[in-house]
Amino acid sequence: MTNRTFLITGVSGGLGRAFAQGALEAGHTVIGTVRKTEDLAKFEALAPGRAHARQLDVTDDDAVFAVIGEAERTVGPIDVLIANAGYGHEGVFEESPMAELRAQFDANVFGVAATVHAVLPGMRERRSGHIFAVSSMGGLMTIPGMAYYCSSKYAVEGMLESLSKEVAGFGVRVTIIEPGSFRTNWAGGSMVRSERSIADYDELFEPIRAARKAASGNQLGNPAKAAEAVLKVVESEKPPVHLVLGTDALRLVGNGRAAVTADIEAWDELSRSTDFPDGHQIAAN
Repeated sequence: MTNRTFLITGVSGGLGRAFAQGALEAGHTVIGTVRKTEDLAKFEALAPGRAHARQLDVTDDDAVFAVIGEAERTVGPIDVLIANAGYGHEGVFEESPMAELRAQFDANVFGVAATVHAVLPGMRERRSGHIFAVSSMGGLMTIPGMAYYCSSKYAVEGMLESLSKEVAGFGVRVTIIEPGSFRTNWAGGSMVRSERSIADYDELFEPIRAARKAASGNQLGNPAKAAEAVLKVVESEKPPVHLVLGTDALRLVGNGRAAVTADIEAWDELSRSTDFPDGHQIAAN
């Protein structure tokens, strides 16, 4: 195994902390970003000399470039990025303010984009590197009450899948992580929840919200095993672009993709009817 330098955003807890601990236990060097000053020393104590903490708000583009640039100069070139920082928003679409949608995209989409932008030139020039971004099973399927969150993760999917095709010729690999429900605080105190205001949605949404709160802390997924899976992908000669984690994610993503396929097949004839008969086919991968 080659020892690598990882950059992992959002290592104070949850999957980000698990990814960092797994990489450190495997002997790698990890630059981990945290939001709070008090978390800096806690992270570096995990592996003195190999755990390097940096304070960063990924929604601040200038700070992302400055912090990552400094880290590469002082710690070393980044071999593996795991763009993990983000959070969940829960709320019925009609009840959720637009400001909460913008905040969700600032963290979950633009934060990922800025982080990838900061590491990509070095990886391209070195013709080596692996970019991971933490999406969600909600980036490949949807559930009621998660419109803002799912839309942010669908955006990550499109962005990183396109990127994977742009950089493949440079030796830079891209993997989108799509976790199911893991035993973290994602559905607990870390989640932003819009207030309820429209009774028409009570029957649909109240059971969903109650079930998610009740399940928090008892989810099926083990974060340490997610970290083991990611490290296996890092070592793989042919890593996947999409990495679904968890049996719940496999089931729900499979059902969601099947529903899309069913729509395509059911409306195939109408879809074909919109072409000019003498038009040119656009080449696409």
